[in-house]
Amino acid sequence: MGTRRSYHHGNLKQALLRASLDLIRKVGPGAFTLREVARRAGVSHNAPYRHFRDKEELLAALAAQGFDRLTAAMTKAAEPASGPLERFRLSGRGYVEFALRYPQHFAVMFEGSGRLDLYPQTQAAGERAFGTLVRYVEACQAEGVLPPGDARPFALLAWSMVHGVAKLAISGRLPMSRPADVLRFTDTATGALWRGLAHAFAPVS
Repeated sequence: MGTRRSYHHGNLKQALLRASLDLIRKVGPGAFTLREVARRAGVSHNAPYRHFRDKEELLAALAAQGFDRLTAAMTKAAEPASGPLERFRLSGRGYVEFALRYPQHFAVMFEGSGRLDLYPQTQAAGERAFGTLVRYVEACQAEGVLPPGDARPFALLAWSMVHGVAKLAISGRLPMSRPADVLRFTDTATGALWRGLAHAFAPVS
């Protein structure tokens, strides 16, 4: 019989998360058990319960990790921007880049059947991601590119559009498959959206 792996304090949780992602890649976010995660991680079947009460709690941890990576991806993509509107647009590219790089996280965040919003860590991470878009909208409003008022509807519109592109891309439903082509399409789509918004809300002379 093979020997079980031993982990230093703190490493077991990360090993379980990595094993879960590998399993999700094969069977999706719903069709696995903690016992199978433990087997893939090379630990006893009781080991996951040291960190997670059940499978949903493990998925919530993965979703929180995913939202934090999404926030980082949007922020990094927006860094080269020369102004608030371009920063807002480039954050959409970061969203799709995240989905292409971390499709298993994306699936857990948006396709799982559990109530991940019941977990404070996951909810907070999701709010940080959405809040990033809200701040970009507010910067556009401060520059007069978008009208004043509640920034959340504009952020939600942007989120919805790039989420659709990301979902189509990772499910193979776009006519292009190379990541570079998907990102060029994203730039075209977000550019059209931002120009449309700016034109629609331009003051009438």
